[in-house]
Parts: sequence; C-alpha cells; structure tokens
Amino acid sequence: MARTLQRQGLGTLLFDLLTDAEAEDRAKVFDIPLLGARLDAATAWVGAQADLTAVPVGLFGASTGAGAALWSAGEPGSPVRAVVSRGGRPDLAGPRLALVRAPTLLIVGGRDSAVIDLNRDAATQLRCEHRLEIVPGATHLFEEHGALDQVASLATAWFLEHLPGTEP
Repeated sequence: MARTLQRQGLGTLLFDLLTDAEAEDRAKVFDIPLLGARLDAATAWVGAQADLTAVPVGLFGASTGAGAALWSAGEPGSPVRAVVSRGGRPDLAGPRLALVRAPTLLIVGGRDSAVIDLNRDAATQLRCEHRLEIVPGATHLFEEHGALDQVASLATAWFLEHLPGTEP
C-alpha cells in the first residue's frame, strides 16, 4: 500500500503502533486511546520536521489501526486532513467519531458482513465528509486476487482529492 501511495507522489511513514511485546497483550491491541496517542505523537513528529511543516497529513489504518486513526483525527486541533480505513473498526473510536473533521473513506470487503455493519453504524456518527466503499467479493484481509489493488486505488484517489496541494 505504501509503495502505491509513493508512486503517486504521496509521502508515507509506515510504523507499528505497538512494540512486539505489547502486541502480545490483546488488551493493548484494542486500547484505542493508547494507539491514537501514538498516532498523535507520530503526526507531531512529522509536523516538527523542517521540510515537512507545510505537508498535509492523512492517516491510513487497517482493522484496529483504523479506529486509532479516527480517534487521532477526532482530537481537538488535529492536523489530520484525510483518513482512510481499510477493513477497519471505526466503531472503536466511539465518541470521537462525531469530532472527526477530516474527510473519511471507509473501505470494507463485501464478504466481511460483520465489519460492513460496524462501518455503516460508524458512518452515521461521522459529521464530516465521508464515504463507505465496499469491495465486492473481498474478505476482511482483502487477500482475494485484485482486492488490495482496488483498496490502493480508492485510497490513493481519496488522498489526492482531499490533501490540499497534492497531485499525482
């Protein structure tokens, strides 16, 4: 996904939200305030880099990472300008959903019915521009032939449209 975004002129910073030891603790995997705080710290770090201060920030998250991305985007004063959730759990952002101002794209596999329902419910709580895209025939991990290519295309188009000053 990062390479696809980079080929379109979008810079990426790829990192894990938890250390290997933390990831073994299932409670931490679902600790959205912790994960969101880590995204906030990464976003602040990017903004502190002299050559990146004017670069608009978008967040891409999968599964619980998507909930963390929305949590972070819902932080008062957040610099996040666009969010893409892939097979995400936006419901985990809870009360922060209504505070998100960044345009948000929710992408879900067509055969991931439980997550489709969670995304539909979360979409009703978003007060920002948002869209739900369902990739036909795809399951939760988008392992089917061409499914991740569709996700990459949707995510790239969303970021190019919603991050000011970016173009292919």
